[in-house]
Amino acid sequence: MSEAPGPAAVVPGRLGILGGTFDPVHVGHLAVAIAAREALGLERVLFVPARIPPHRSSAPGASAEDRAAMVALAIAGDHALGLSPLELDRDGPSFTVDTVEALATAERAAGRQPDLWFLLSAEAFDGFLDWQAPERILAAVRLAVLPRDGHGPPDVDAVLRAHSEAAGRIVALDGPHLGLSASEIRDRIARGLSVRYLVPDAVSAYIADHGLYRAGYSPDPATPSAPSAPSAWTLRTGGTASS
Repeated sequence: MSEAPGPAAVVPGRLGILGGTFDPVHVGHLAVAIAAREALGLERVLFVPARIPPHRSSAPGASAEDRAAMVALAIAGDHALGLSPLELDRDGPSFTVDTVEALATAERAAGRQPDLWFLLSAEAFDGFLDWQAPERILAAVRLAVLPRDGHGPPDVDAVLRAHSEAAGRIVALDGPHLGLSASEIRDRIARGLSVRYLVPDAVSAYIADHGLYRAGYSPDPATPSAPSAPSAWTLRTGGTASS
């Protein structure tokens, strides 16, 4: 009987990038980040909240500032997880290509060779070829595709047929499989139901203190929506991520 592999050795400077709306961040996002870190030897995983998610036709349920604040609370005290304001500080739709190229440039400016992994779900990966400038994304980062319950395995060959230069730069991870979504959490809050154990306690307290997602709540109107397009990462019911 073969022994299941343990966590990979951490590679100094190797970063994971977890983009998404985080509306709100929940335990599934945290579990995925840790699983990817262990599988890929990531030194850190950066959470990158989108100011204007390009994959959503409607505005998020909470403002960008509130969503970032909740991420900060969720990862507080975990040195392996970080929060990047890159997309919060940038006008216009939060396209992944702009984010990964900016992070690669920052690594070079710091005197390091970029060693970046972008994390996304099998569902999101299905639409990857329709993302903004996929060839530039593949040049800047490697892709780690996580499974999603109810969704088939990623068709890596389809991407490689279009971008043969990406051979060896895409891997499919085997978990975790979590049936949890931000939309489910928002729905529970709107109905006055508990989200205990679905989000970190500090996030739950923030939501309660600010009255987020309750029936009749409206986020800051300055947080705009964007035309529908593939995104970077969102955990949904029955599985992993998209975006």
